[in-house]
Amino acid sequence: MKTFPISLILLTTLLTSQFTMAYPTPPVVKAKGAVLIEQESKRILYGKEAQSPLPMASTTKVMTCIIALEKGKLDDIVTISSKAASAPEVKLHLRTGEKQRLGDLLYSLMLESHNDTAVAIAEHIGGSVEGFCEMMTQKAYELGATSTSFQTPNGLDGPKHYTTPYDLAIIGAYALNNPEFVKIITTENIVIPTVKVEGSRSHSLQNKNRFLYSYPDANGMKTGFTNKAGHCFIGSAKRGDMQLIGVALASGWGNKGKTQKYQDVINLMNYGFKNYEKVKVLEPIKDYDQVNVKKGVVKKVSLECTEEVTLPLLQEEKKQLTIKKVVPTELVAPIEKGQIVGEVEIRCNDVLLAKRDLKTQEAVRKATVVDYIKGFFIKNR
Repeated sequence: MKTFPISLILLTTLLTSQFTMAYPTPPVVKAKGAVLIEQESKRILYGKEAQSPLPMASTTKVMTCIIALEKGKLDDIVTISSKAASAPEVKLHLRTGEKQRLGDLLYSLMLESHNDTAVAIAEHIGGSVEGFCEMMTQKAYELGATSTSFQTPNGLDGPKHYTTPYDLAIIGAYALNNPEFVKIITTENIVIPTVKVEGSRSHSLQNKNRFLYSYPDANGMKTGFTNKAGHCFIGSAKRGDMQLIGVALASGWGNKGKTQKYQDVINLMNYGFKNYEKVKVLEPIKDYDQVNVKKGVVKKVSLECTEEVTLPLLQEEKKQLTIKKVVPTELVAPIEKGQIVGEVEIRCNDVLLAKRDLKTQEAVRKATVVDYIKGFFIKNR
């Protein structure tokens, strides 16, 4: 990852702002909806109907797995209900009353996409399928996936079951931060139960995600298909410090769509790795600026930026960056230390790419009558 001083970025911007950017040729994507993002920044590197709601089939199970990991315990014993056992194919053929560890069922969920497993997990964690789906939707909202609604834990179609390519990508980006999730989705094969459980049966599982075996540096994630959604796929790959997440929804139907979903995401990945590079454009800075203070014991307060900004950028975008501070002309005391009073904006061709808060470095007390009297005598010595 390269780092460029702010002064150099600003100078380069002044020298090159008159030039028109040359964008690389976009990837060939047959999916109805698709997106490519970089994990850390969540920046969209390519989008096709990226904000349009679409059914997502079993890519749903990314969220199912995350909720189970965060709300349950891997050693929990899950007892299979008749409702779970009667779920439609694709299924593990769990039997009513069968017992399995939650952690083992997550391999069934993510490696072979079993629908009965998803229902069993939902009932165990949420008390009911409906309760669990509410948890899924709430979690999506907390992550910023505000155009997503879950009605089933396995991805089977429903009128209130949909996401957008971008929402699904940021859910996947979040999931990759969980080491247990990554361990599960990158496992090639496993036999469960991994620990003997009374009332369990043995099941052999094989990872069905062909992307893992066919794309260099792939590290996930999940396939999906329903008659309504078509073939769907969310995939992830990492090279160096660049972690990309690609989503393809409705890549087609039949055998052609089954292959196309992988090709769509491969084309997205190739486009991203070929054309983008992560660049640190802003580092934490003390004394970034000063703002006048009214009615305070001091006349000015210093501001600082405590966060860095690292972005995936095209070669031409590096020349077009501008960094702008947005601060008030005056603040009124009292002022707390760490109070957010402004922000730093990073833009490219006037498009906002990122922003970070500007905070006060110290507190400023409101001046009293005594302070004014002291100030008068000091000034007139």
